[in-house]
Amino acid sequence: MERRTASRKVAGRSPRELVRPAFEPLTHPSDPLNRAIINMLQEDGRLPYATIAQALGVSEGTVRNRVTRMIESKVLRIMAVADPLALGYTGYAMLGVKFAAGTDPDAIGGAFRRLREVTYVLLIAGRHDLLVEVICETQAQLRDFIVKHCYRNPSVASVEAMMGLTTYKNLLKWGQP
Repeated sequence: MERRTASRKVAGRSPRELVRPAFEPLTHPSDPLNRAIINMLQEDGRLPYATIAQALGVSEGTVRNRVTRMIESKVLRIMAVADPLALGYTGYAMLGVKFAAGTDPDAIGGAFRRLREVTYVLLIAGRHDLLVEVICETQAQLRDFIVKHCYRNPSVASVEAMMGLTTYKNLLKWGQP
């Protein structure tokens, strides 16, 4: 009987590929070590890797490698977040946008995403089709934004501007608090 030395492929994948986990543990946020690293960086994004490593009982190199791989795989971003209201910006609103008939959600979502005043765009189910967070320096600039990008936009059937009065909680963290 002839002995086969080449590995067989199943559904175009080698046997080695078939036994790999569904996610890469070094970059996946559900990996317990990654989750612990993310939690610590959410509290202080400038925390030294040595401090994280000591707290978690691993080497600094392990933390550095995990963070680097999570950043490269787009699982993690480390950035500074400023509070626009504390900086004096007064034109803040969440816009509930309802599409006109036949509107391509990806096209209008992409159009809002490219605007510098827009900080958040989410396709939603419910009374509105799109939720858009807009921050402008003044109320007048916010008004001009809404007129130009909503009222004059034929892809927008209606818009509801929900003005922020008081912020009670602004959790900039992934996962449960």
